[in-house]
Amino acid sequence: MTEDGPPTEPDDPTALRAAMIEFERSLRIERGFSSHTVRAYRSDLDDLVAFAGRAGVDGPAGITLELLRDWLWFATQRSLARSTIARRAASARAFTAWLVRSGVLAVDPGVRLRSPKPQRPLPRVVSRPQIDGILTMLAADVDREDGDASVQDDGAVKAGGSIGPGPARTAVALRNLAIVELLYASALRVSELVGVDVDDVDFERLTVRVTGKGSKQRVVPFGVPAQTALSEYLRHGRPVLAASGRSSPTGGGEPSLSGSSSRGALLLGSRGGRLGTRSVYQLVATLLADIPGSGPSGPHALRHTAATHLLDGGADLRAVQEMLGHASLGTTQIYTHVSTERLRESYRVAHPRA
Repeated sequence: MTEDGPPTEPDDPTALRAAMIEFERSLRIERGFSSHTVRAYRSDLDDLVAFAGRAGVDGPAGITLELLRDWLWFATQRSLARSTIARRAASARAFTAWLVRSGVLAVDPGVRLRSPKPQRPLPRVVSRPQIDGILTMLAADVDREDGDASVQDDGAVKAGGSIGPGPARTAVALRNLAIVELLYASALRVSELVGVDVDDVDFERLTVRVTGKGSKQRVVPFGVPAQTALSEYLRHGRPVLAASGRSSPTGGGEPSLSGSSSRGALLLGSRGGRLGTRSVYQLVATLLADIPGSGPSGPHALRHTAATHLLDGGADLRAVQEMLGHASLGTTQIYTHVSTERLRESYRVAHPRA
């Protein structure tokens, strides 16, 4: 393998895997894909390389349309989901296109590779009364904890350098309310939420700057309820959690997929580090556990809910696309189907001649 690019000798028995590694590097460095996305590509292509090896193919020159079709057919025989097969086909097409751009192949065998259209179940959507109930419950948690032991205005640590259980519980309750308010108000991905820094929030314009897929930044709005929740958290909650990190003998760091410093992080964990995606998932899953409805119960359900409620309220589809950070309008259109289904259900229940 050359220092400046992928291997060009198809007879090299390691050429195909080395090319895959170079492709993975280009995804991470040149295209700025997240580690999660790169791992998904790597998993798919690892399987392709292994399949090619069993077929006696060692180098990129042996990747043909027939081989790719056989690989996908073998996946169907293993009863893999249509969505998984479609993703694998997309990974293979991206890989072969890169091989052509890099000069390794003259003809792209993946251009004619078709994949099954993945089934797209309608996303889970929480009703407005249910969302109101969740937010009311979280606000009541703040009031209850605050009544037990109120946080000082400056978020100071109690004498002796440790935070009392009352202020700590109140700080967490304030943070949890801010999390759900912002997730729902701005329809954020959980990775975007935990990556927000304090300086990313503009309270005058009621906007927050987030970094989405492909390291693309966008500015999205939020409403007055989210503004209130964030302000209260920043005044009374975050200083307590930050102080907890300073007083912790381990330094207070928490694992985070964002990999960024917790010093300016908006959302902090109980030990003072940047809050991780797993903590947010557990919070939202717990809140949605007792609410009827099919589909995943994680933070993405609140993103789906916000998008659907926007369209129900008459928002323009392209405006919703921009707010969600979707590259394709087709991705956003799934929410129009949700709105149509809700309309049909309302019609069936309410219309006398339904």
